[in-house]
Amino acid sequence: MPSAHPSPSSSPLASAVPSLAVIDLSRADDPAERADFLKQLHAAARDSGFLYLTGHGISEAETARILELTRAFFDLPEADRLAVSNLNSPHFRGYTRIGHELTGGASDWRDQLDVGAERPATVPGPDDPAYMWLEGPNQWPEALPELREVVLDWQARLASVAHRLLRELLASIGAPPDFFDAAFADRPHLHTKLIRYPGSAPSGTDQGVGAHKDYGFLTLLLQDSVGGLQVVRDGGYVDIPPRPGAFVVNLGELLEIATEGYLTATDHRVVSPPGAVERFSVPFFYNPRLDAVVETVPGDYLRAAPGVAHDASNPLHAEYGRNELKGWVRAHPEVARRWHPELVGA
Repeated sequence: MPSAHPSPSSSPLASAVPSLAVIDLSRADDPAERADFLKQLHAAARDSGFLYLTGHGISEAETARILELTRAFFDLPEADRLAVSNLNSPHFRGYTRIGHELTGGASDWRDQLDVGAERPATVPGPDDPAYMWLEGPNQWPEALPELREVVLDWQARLASVAHRLLRELLASIGAPPDFFDAAFADRPHLHTKLIRYPGSAPSGTDQGVGAHKDYGFLTLLLQDSVGGLQVVRDGGYVDIPPRPGAFVVNLGELLEIATEGYLTATDHRVVSPPGAVERFSVPFFYNPRLDAVVETVPGDYLRAAPGVAHDASNPLHAEYGRNELKGWVRAHPEVARRWHPELVGA
């Protein structure tokens, strides 16, 4: 889920020169390559908090299948998609119609299916934190029964990749690689989106998704061949074109906070594709269990940590679930008003 930030530029134009490092995760297993791998990973995390990840072990067949089913879901009749509307779910799971998710208070011109870890519904008691509502079952379209198994398998596969990458990130800055293992070991808060950007909005706005930082730990993004992702670089935006076989990885704000600003979360956005061109993507968000408290990662690197500039309009909490719930309420106010009216405006 995004944390909205003002755009450094109102212009939809961006530099065509990509500036992301390509990090091959398989090099971490080679003793002859490992030191250089960690050096490159360290530099990418410090430089922009964005990178291309290859050598991850996810096959071309797996990526082709998830994109095939993503397109198949959005090809379903609208009635089949609305049957799994997130308005049906107190857990914010399901289908969001075009323009009904907000970033920075403005509508994103996309529609999507939100999927989390498949768990029984949790109804918080009077003394339980409200974020416990975020655990519960997903909604699956009856007209596409194969979607459930493929998406949940994909989510499990990417969780394994993300866990490995998180450990290597910590190792690259000289911190204990296992520092977050306990926070992710039991009931990590996994989240996958299947997204369609349906081309230009009738209003002429180009906000596929508005400028924001992800407020969790790690995001792994699978893009189709249509571009549109842009990342802030040197005060402006640069295009991050699709790279075959690679995920785009970015760090979230809680990882930045946990390292006192040493690692970086960076603003990014998606510009709508032109005309009637459709763009499909599948971002995966790797975050700890909801009640995990994010503490500072120990290490000598802290001597060079600049500290974190806190945004008064977007306070971040050490307890992960409070950030997650805040993001859902802001992004999906219709769902919040229906199921959690006490949280609207809180």
